[in-house]
Parts: sequence; structure tokens; C-alpha cells
Amino acid sequence: MRENPVHHTRCLKLTVAYDGTRFVGWQRQAEGESIQGLLEEALARLEGAPVTVHGAGRTDAGVHALGQVASARVTFTHDTATLARALNAQLPQDIRVVDVADAPADFHARFSARSKTYRYGLRISPVADPFDRAYVWHVGAGLDVDVMRQAAAVLAGTHDFAAFQSTGGETSSTVRTVFRSELVSHPGGADPVARFPLPCGADPLARRSWASEVGVGPRECLAYEITGDGFLRHMVRAIVGTLVEIGRGRRPATTMAELITRGTRADAGATAPAHGLFLVRVDYD
Repeated sequence: MRENPVHHTRCLKLTVAYDGTRFVGWQRQAEGESIQGLLEEALARLEGAPVTVHGAGRTDAGVHALGQVASARVTFTHDTATLARALNAQLPQDIRVVDVADAPADFHARFSARSKTYRYGLRISPVADPFDRAYVWHVGAGLDVDVMRQAAAVLAGTHDFAAFQSTGGETSSTVRTVFRSELVSHPGGADPVARFPLPCGADPLARRSWASEVGVGPRECLAYEITGDGFLRHMVRAIVGTLVEIGRGRRPATTMAELITRGTRADAGATAPAHGLFLVRVDYD
């Protein structure tokens, strides 16, 4: 009598990049396409059975990723290079699996993560650039960047970030540790590829030409970068919204210290638009 083959489960670690413009976000929803849902469908075709994919960060609708990490448990035996090609052949072009690796059995994209890095793009210019409208928040001119930079630095450390959490977040504590909170400035025409690959570094010569052709005046790309052990719902976007209000002179730089001491969400600034936010990297032990 022939025995049935034994199928051993393996844990996969997927690194994924995506343009979040048209998606409902990372997480599966009752309606609309999600990154998680499309990855699960692609893996299920290879597995011949449903597959659950866990992401390191549940990015919202319109939010992008350069280095989202996902984990999944499967039984098929495709090598990782073949698997990456197979997944990309099934996925739409605005989602790419940039790396596949076998991970330890207990690896979980979210719970094994030690830190995440997010980047938010701001464009300071009298006229919005139509070529980066889906990737940066155009905030016009007149921001005091030095004051914004001072305010951003206050957030480094372990604090209660309740003032930057939107309603609906699933968490038992609003205390988080921020390892780095920095506003990086890139003058218009400079090449910021190393620190801000999208969209400001896409074609710096073409952008300089566009600015000079239409005579829009000084242009500057800012990137707010934050690394922490975890983030609350809309936390980064609420921080950016508050920083912009500080830069516009609508609130003092001391606001940040007050917010992490005793602030509520009503005390902080407006939530910045989703399209300027990128999940850049997830780090593990």
C-alpha cells in the first residue's frame, strides 16, 4: 500500500514594494483590492489551498511601501528565486515582491519585528509638481524648516504618543520608543536618491528643467524620517501634520514636548494626507 507523501510546512519571508495609490490598504477589506489579499491569492494558486499572509505594518489606503515585510506558511517546495518570479508574474505591476527567503518556523512579520522606518515626503513650492502629486504632500511655501527640525527631534525616546493616535487603533498601550525622528532637507535640483528615492530623486535633471521652464521659483523636498519599535494608527501622519502647523507658525515648537507629556489627539495637528507616506524598512534580529 502506497503511503501519502508528507508535506512539511515552511515559513516564507517576503519583502514587498508597492504603490498604494489605488489600493484600500495592506489589509484585506470586504470591498476593494488590498496588497494582503492579492498576495494571498497568488500564493494560494501555488499552494493549491488558502494561504494567510501577515504583514509587518498595516499601511492605510494610499500609503506606499519600499520595504514592507510579510510572512506566510506554505508546503510547496519551489526555490525562493523561482517563487519570486512566479509571484511577480501574477501580481499587478504596482506590487513587486523584491525578495523571498526561507525564515525560521517561529518567524512572524509583525511580532518578530524590532523596528520600522517610515518616511514622509513634503514638497515646498509655490506651484505643485504634477509628476510627484501621488507621492508627496505639497505644502506651498513659507515653512520654517529649522523650527520643524527642532520639534521633530523632541520625539526621540520612549514616550506616550496618545496625542498622535487616531480612533480605531487596536492597542493596549500608547507608549512607544522612537529611535530616530529627523527632518531631512533636499534642495530643489539636488539628487536625493540615497535618502529619498521616490519621488524627488526619480529624475533630478528633468525636475530642475521643469522648474526653470515654468518659472515656479524655489522648490525644496523635505523628508520626515522616523524609526521606532512600533507605531499607533495614523501616528506618523499626525506627527507630520503637527510639524507642518509648527512650520507655518500656527503653533510653537514647544507643542511637541507638551503633546508627549499630557496631550490628547484633539491637541495635536491635523492628520497629513496618506499619499506622502512610505514604509521604508522593517528590521529584525
